[in-house]
Amino acid sequence: MDTEIELKFLVSDAVVPLIPALITQFAKTVTNKPSRNLQNAYYDTPSRELRALDIGLRTRCCDGECEQTIKLAGEVVGGLHQRPEYNLPLSGNRPDLLAFDAAIWPHGMQVTGIAENLYPIFSTNFIRRTWLLETENGAKIEVVLDKGEVAASGQVEPISELEIELIEGSRNELFALADKLVSESNVRLGLYSKAARGYRLADDKPLKASKSIGFVPLKRGATQEQALVESINYAIRFVQKHEACYFIKPSLKTLKRVTDGIRLIRHTFWLFDDIVSKDDTDSLRTELKWLLSELAWVENAIQLKTYTSKRHAYYKKINSAPELTQVINDLKELQPSIEDIETLFHSTRYNRLLLQLTTWLIEKQWRKSWGQAEFQAAEKPVADIAKRLFAKDWHDMHELIPEQQVFTDKDYLALRTRLENSLLSGNCLGALFDKEDRNEFRMPWVDISHGIYELSTLEYLKQLCAGQDDLELTKIQSWLDQKSEFLVSAMEQSRHASFNTDPYWF
Repeated sequence: MDTEIELKFLVSDAVVPLIPALITQFAKTVTNKPSRNLQNAYYDTPSRELRALDIGLRTRCCDGECEQTIKLAGEVVGGLHQRPEYNLPLSGNRPDLLAFDAAIWPHGMQVTGIAENLYPIFSTNFIRRTWLLETENGAKIEVVLDKGEVAASGQVEPISELEIELIEGSRNELFALADKLVSESNVRLGLYSKAARGYRLADDKPLKASKSIGFVPLKRGATQEQALVESINYAIRFVQKHEACYFIKPSLKTLKRVTDGIRLIRHTFWLFDDIVSKDDTDSLRTELKWLLSELAWVENAIQLKTYTSKRHAYYKKINSAPELTQVINDLKELQPSIEDIETLFHSTRYNRLLLQLTTWLIEKQWRKSWGQAEFQAAEKPVADIAKRLFAKDWHDMHELIPEQQVFTDKDYLALRTRLENSLLSGNCLGALFDKEDRNEFRMPWVDISHGIYELSTLEYLKQLCAGQDDLELTKIQSWLDQKSEFLVSAMEQSRHASFNTDPYWF
């Protein structure tokens, strides 16, 4: 068995000719291997039993020789892929699942039944160029460039990937080479394997943006340190997923999901501050703040799009005021273009941030300043910490919005950041508790959060109308005030309902 430790990058055609020079600058010696044309087929059952177990089964033929490969469930952290891999020679081009050692399979897997129902799901065919590097510190790294395509169900997607795999030596050398690569534009870290892309094509399930940030999948017995790792990894993958979605279908809402993931990373640092020193994450926080500032325009852009969408009530109102329409169109013209955003996602600074987060996780860098107290805190059950945190949050929130007080739109807008942070804590730790109880408790608060966003949308339009002596704009402002009143009335109902719901963490 081999365990792959590799980083995957997506590269543009423009950067491909630069790769030999880049790796030559980095390494002490470079061995250039002959190019190979690799023809691969991936197998599964009609019900995707291997996929459900996160197992990949592939046959590969090159120059008349074939092999079969099993990749078991592994770990993907940022761009780093680590998976147990087993390879066997193959006499034909059809896999023989029973030829593998029975000890490798997950407990309870019906190997014989699966073997009888295998068929080819998709194929990947590409030219592979390979270089073997040896660094000054003695590490050996394999660099492979794959150019070709993945094909399934009559559909084809291009493959243009660079993978660097640690063969021998320290992972630090792998990350150092990765840093060298991302210093070039048009190189970005890749999250999805060829197999993942092939399955999506075969099953006609294109990658789509998530509707919400969801919940970090924590196990009930997780320690505080395990929860930290799971939360940061979940958030990094969430960012990378929506970066990939943007390249497939550019959308403002997809960019909003990217900012959600960034905020979850920042919130996780705060949430686990008794084991994560602020000093140890200072540079990461600075870069996360920079990235959020680069995307700070997205919310207003979504609001401007809402105002001019025929599906919304704003459209007719705004169309009656040409001056306001012109202001909105002028603001939309100032927004970054799709090309600007793709440049950001290809930039050295963005990819270096993802690489630094990956390194921080893999190397457990939060431990470097630990004392005995931090080691003890790290081993505590995170469920106990979650209960205390949620109880304090609940108490503080009810003090901020006491049941008897009447709230205005300004009161709710002032509450936004505090409420969103409280909900993010639930995203991090809520999976530790009963799903139905959790969702019932969170529902009024989520409704209030959505209401605050709608209030901010109304408020932004009020600002655009302000300061102009125009009858139509005055009518629009009056209409916006009425909408705010109706919205606040609905939010007040949700707020009062929140006092009658039992906490789900008790």
